[in-house]
Formats: sequence, C-alpha cells, structure tokens
Amino acid sequence: MPHLAQLNVARALHPLDDPRMEGFTRQLDAINALAEASPGFVWRLKTDAGDATDIRVEGDPRLIVNMSVWTSIEALRGYVFKSAHGGVMKQRRTWFEAMDTPSLVMWWVEPGTVPTLSEGLDRLAELARSGPSARGFTFRAVVAPPDGEGP
Repeated sequence: MPHLAQLNVARALHPLDDPRMEGFTRQLDAINALAEASPGFVWRLKTDAGDATDIRVEGDPRLIVNMSVWTSIEALRGYVFKSAHGGVMKQRRTWFEAMDTPSLVMWWVEPGTVPTLSEGLDRLAELARSGPSARGFTFRAVVAPPDGEGP
C-alpha cells in the first residue's frame, strides 16, 4: 500500500522571532513531537535544529514549510484535525497570511520514499495551475492511490 506525502506552506505575518509569533513558536516543538508520536507517522522534513522553520523557500524568510510522510490519508487526517494540532490550526490567522493559492498538496509515494522539498513545491505549483490530479491533491479532492484501493 502506498504512503502519503504532504507539503504545506504558510507565510508568517511577522518574522518568527517577533514576539507576535510567540503563540505559534511556543507550540512548535510539542506539535512536531505529537506528529512523530501519532499513529501512521513515517517521516518529516527537519534540519538539525529539529524543525523546518529555518529552511528558506524562494528567498522569503517568512514562508515556512512542513513536509511529512504518513501511512495513510486517515492517519494524516487524524493528526491534522483530531489532535491538538487542530487547535493550532484554528488560530492560524493570528500568525499566518491567508493565501490565494493552495497551501497544501498531497501525493502517493512508495513506502521508503523520502520526497524532496523541490518535488513538493513543484507539485504544489502544479496543483495551483491545473487542479487536483494524481500528481497532487487535497483533503477536499482526494485521488485514490495507484493500487486502486480507496483513499
């Protein structure tokens, strides 16, 4: 059964070291630890600092990325919406700009595959240009895995 890769991006309203971002940054380690302890978690993008907030995308210091792999869409959905992560998501407009393009893309990968950030960004751009497909989809428009089993 394929695994599910996901990339999401967000543009912070302020630099991450700004006191107005403390409500977000204070929770980051706990939310990342929760992800790693969640059923179905496989991998997440992080630097030696333990997260991905210092990875610069497109030269924008306020654009942050989160990328991970899960055993199933149900596992990712459980973490995103049914754990403490959901509470953080409800507050996201306090810290992040509303985006006029998709901020999340998901796609199926073979078990053991570690996707690259470049691949994820390419798939996110393709989703924005062309809409959901096997190359990239969202929770609202899930594409079944290549083996034909349900999402």
